[in-house]
Amino acid sequence: MPIFQVTHSLPHRLLVSLGAILAGAAGAKAQDDSGFHELESKYIFGDITVGSSTGIEGEKAFEPETGANFGKRGGNYAASLTELEYEYTPNQFVQLEFGPTVSYYDIHGVDGLNDLNLGTFNGLAGTFRSVLVDRGPSPLAVTLSLEPEYHSRDETSGTRIVNYELEAKLESDYELINNRLFLGSNILYEPETTRGDSGAWFSESTFGISSALAYQIVPKVVVGADLWYLRHYEGVGFNTFTGDAYYLGPTFYWQVSSKMLVSAAWETQIAGHEVGVSPALDLTDFSHYRAKLLLEFEF
Repeated sequence: MPIFQVTHSLPHRLLVSLGAILAGAAGAKAQDDSGFHELESKYIFGDITVGSSTGIEGEKAFEPETGANFGKRGGNYAASLTELEYEYTPNQFVQLEFGPTVSYYDIHGVDGLNDLNLGTFNGLAGTFRSVLVDRGPSPLAVTLSLEPEYHSRDETSGTRIVNYELEAKLESDYELINNRLFLGSNILYEPETTRGDSGAWFSESTFGISSALAYQIVPKVVVGADLWYLRHYEGVGFNTFTGDAYYLGPTFYWQVSSKMLVSAAWETQIAGHEVGVSPALDLTDFSHYRAKLLLEFEF
């Protein structure tokens, strides 16, 4: 199956509708509204899709960032991973982040998973971001992001493992209306390798692509929508396709002050398919719902 093949009519219609909205917005491009100041685009799409900006040279910040997944087949399922990151911008083209991660699991009666209620330290994460195309005469900007991670517990089940992964993203955004309307897109490749209790290593990978809109409705408050398509494979080189998922949901961003911001998103799997399973949606490789909440405190 080709990577980019769209197999569901509902997500295809959503993509067509989103394209029509964007075309209309671009055609109605307006002049600057002096009441709406320029925003850094990194978190305006809710932080599941990430914007291209890297901040101002010398900026330092503390960022608690939580990603959570909810819903599997049967029972109750919730799992979260919180990254407690220190962020530093040595210059306007490079940004660095690193810190420990903490997980929480609340799993009861889920098919194929053991019951678990646990909060625990779960490893380390770091991020290197480098601007490839800087916003200037063109309203387009692109950044490369590489995020290596180590986990001591499985992100889905909470079982003890040794896991290494690398989340690689191309993060781009386009300013459709100056300081007001933005289009964001990410391309994701995430290979990982895991050693379980048996001592054997298992490799897998995820490919994804997103499209997001963000609109500054009042100064420093942004709302929008995010659409993701994800595919999961056994093997790091897209060896064996196991399932895919489409996620859609609202996003929110608030620049609380010059030193604090809040970014959040909630998404629902609206379509998907797991190889060899007849029910709709892929609830083995992915969850039914997912959410993101980030706070940033500059100092």
